[in-house]
Amino acid sequence: MNETKVPSKDSKPQANEANKQFSLLIVEDEPALRSNMELILKLEGYSVRAVADGFAGLNLIRSKRPDLILCDILIPGMDGYAFHEAVKGFTHLTSIPFLFVSALNSSEQVRRGMNAGADDYLTKPFTAEDLLAAVSARLRRFASLRTVTKSRGGPTEEEMRKLQLITPREREILLLVAKGKSSRLIGELLFISPRTVDVHRNRLLRKLGAANAASLAHWATLAEHMFRIKVI
Repeated sequence: MNETKVPSKDSKPQANEANKQFSLLIVEDEPALRSNMELILKLEGYSVRAVADGFAGLNLIRSKRPDLILCDILIPGMDGYAFHEAVKGFTHLTSIPFLFVSALNSSEQVRRGMNAGADDYLTKPFTAEDLLAAVSARLRRFASLRTVTKSRGGPTEEEMRKLQLITPREREILLLVAKGKSSRLIGELLFISPRTVDVHRNRLLRKLGAANAASLAHWATLAEHMFRIKVI
């Protein structure tokens, strides 16, 4: 992120008022990068806390539950995978969106991070726009998920019946659709061709009775909620 242009504190841009409700936690051991990420997100109006290792992160989570976590993988004491596992080990924390931020950018490393249960994987170096887009996308997704859960109590019995008919591979693809991944990226993560991904998408459309890609995204949100509940 060395090439990122960080706004000056003296410029005092207009922060997004809606973002003030969100509390973010950054776990990053590189001081300059941690400081830049914190500044960029604070200038957008977010409430941000930043620490250098997983143990300090867990202590902060105990004092205040964040709405989203951004965590490097190669951090001292407890690596990002161990920190993620520790966080998700608490039932009341399982729904927190978790983003890995790492210079480990091979497809195998990205796939490992996603398979570990992360909600997104942001590779270094990244721009301020990349960071803000990733954070905003995950917060919107989980806000939508909370709305579905609150207003409908999750999927209906008929929706759950349909979701239970999909295969494990289709479930993987559907949940990656929920994360906003393209066919190309899904193919890279699952080591299959984009054409194969599209075949699975079409099967999902038929099985779920989804009219188009937009409605498939709705089913992905329901699946994300349903399968998260099952894991808990």
